[in-house]
Amino acid sequence: MVGNIIENNMVTISGKVVSGLEFSHEVYGEGFYNFILEVPRLSDSSDRIPVTISERLITKQKLEIGKIIEVEGQFRSYNSYNNEGNRLLLTVFAREINFIEDEKSIKNPNQIYLNGFVCKKPVYRSTPFGREIADILLAVNRPYNKSDYIPCIAWGRNARYAENFSIGENLKVWGRIQSREYQKKLESGEVVTKTAFEVSVSKLEICSGDNKHESCVQDDRNDNL
Repeated sequence: MVGNIIENNMVTISGKVVSGLEFSHEVYGEGFYNFILEVPRLSDSSDRIPVTISERLITKQKLEIGKIIEVEGQFRSYNSYNNEGNRLLLTVFAREINFIEDEKSIKNPNQIYLNGFVCKKPVYRSTPFGREIADILLAVNRPYNKSDYIPCIAWGRNARYAENFSIGENLKVWGRIQSREYQKKLESGEVVTKTAFEVSVSKLEICSGDNKHESCVQDDRNDNL
C-alpha cells in the first residue's frame, strides 16, 4: 500500500492501461492527464477504473495502451457541472506508478483503505435475490480543508452492521474499488449507459475518541457484482 503521505486514504490498483492519455487540467504549470486502468477481479470479470496522473510521473517510461502497471495513490472526488446538473466524479489520483513485466506476478490488484466520517444516513436494503446491502457515503479529509466524498457499499453482515451508523461517525474501511454500469433515462426519453464507481467493503471499524474500536470483518462481497 501507499506510504505515509496521506494515511487516511490509500489505494493500490494494478492492471492494464486500456485508454490513451487525455488532458484533464493544469495546476501551477503542471499538467494532469486521465486514463482508464482495467483491473482484474478474482472472477473472470474486471473493473475499469479512472486514474489521474501528473505529467511528472509519465516522463521516465511511455504510458500507453496495453502496458501493465501498478498505481499507488488516493481515491478522490470532485463535482462536475453540466447539462445534467451537479455530478460527483471519482478518480484514483496517482502518487506513484510502477511498470510490471509479468501480469501473473500481481497478487492483490485492488485494495483501498479509508478513514472518514459518515455524512449521510446509510441506506439499508435487500435485492430481489435476498442479498443485504447498505450504501454509505464517507467524507475523507485531505489537506487544505478539502474532503473527498466516497460512496461505499457493504454486504451481508457488514450491511446490517452499517445500518445503524450515525451521521458524523468516524469509520475505517477496507475493500476494493469497483465499477458498475447502469442505465439512466434522460428527459428526452433516451436511455444511456453510465458507469458508477464505489468502494466494495470487506471490513469496517468504528473509531472512538480513545482509539478503541469495534469491527465487523465478514467479507460478504460477490466478485461477480
